[in-house]
Amino acid sequence: MMQNKIINVPLGLNLFNITPKTAPTARANLFTQIHEIVFHGKGGYDWHTVYNMPRWLRQFTFNKIKEHYQKENEAHENAQSKTGNKSTLIDSSGNVNKEAWNSVPKPISPAAKLKTNYK
Repeated sequence: MMQNKIINVPLGLNLFNITPKTAPTARANLFTQIHEIVFHGKGGYDWHTVYNMPRWLRQFTFNKIKEHYQKENEAHENAQSKTGNKSTLIDSSGNVNKEAWNSVPKPISPAAKLKTNYK
């Protein structure tokens, strides 16, 4: 005959290391991660799909998108540093830099290229 035994399982409030003090932060982190994937995924993901993803897949997707934008940002910064010594035609106050404007070669219009000989 089997006896009824009480088994203590420590699941309570500390399930997955989430306590009442850390629950708001964990929830905010989850929703921030979902937002980042949906927003920066450029239409490739909808909110419900990302919310229902397994945790490991959501983190993988988030890290891949983050890595992509970091590489894109580095490429942009490298391009900016290569062209950083050039002067601009508009200064920081929004006025036209007259010296730079006068040094820019003026385009020749197609009509000026045509040689006409009227008699």
